[in-house]
Amino acid sequence: MADPIVFAVPKGRILGEVLPLFAALGIEPEPAFADPDSRALRFATNRADISLIRVRAFDVATFVAHGAAQVGIVGSDVLDEFDYPELYAPVDLDIGHCRISVAEPAAMAAADDPREWSHVRVATKYPGITRAHFEARGVQAECVKLNGAMEIAPVLGLADRIVDLVSSGRTLKENGLVEVEVIAEVSARLIVNRAAFKTRAAVIAPLVEGFRRLTDGARAA
Repeated sequence: MADPIVFAVPKGRILGEVLPLFAALGIEPEPAFADPDSRALRFATNRADISLIRVRAFDVATFVAHGAAQVGIVGSDVLDEFDYPELYAPVDLDIGHCRISVAEPAAMAAADDPREWSHVRVATKYPGITRAHFEARGVQAECVKLNGAMEIAPVLGLADRIVDLVSSGRTLKENGLVEVEVIAEVSARLIVNRAAFKTRAAVIAPLVEGFRRLTDGARAA
């Protein structure tokens, strides 16, 4: 029997939205998978041909692109940032909704007009998306790469503005920041390694179709 395919799932808030999809497809992870306190990284399921790994969102795309995992779920923000040619994203799962936005201190925003920007210094974990966005507007962007705690960067003088994921906007507000531009709307996508899609089609193709039916059904409801 062939080894099980590896399905990469991101840690964090999106996990709660992924579990009902698995349940609807008859995929039951072992109990530790849904336990936020578990330090395990790989998990069995009720299907001998599917195992799961739970990793950081940015790492999901890397695992699948390099073939260490064959299938995954990841935000469109990660796909846009890395743009791996090895990845195929056949289904928008219509979960994990948020946006990538430019934010700055509220006091600055009160007197600021984004249409007049010519150069910006931005703290972000999305330098690729950020540069592309500002280049399209004819604005020179100096990006300071951070992996977290973006909101503190303007307070400490590291950068005037940030580009980050925004959901409710609460974190921005609590740190004295406001959104001034939305770069892109984000949702979670099912991704597949292109080579694995050919070599493991017997397992992967029905998975893709199952997720597509779920998503189409939810939209039609």
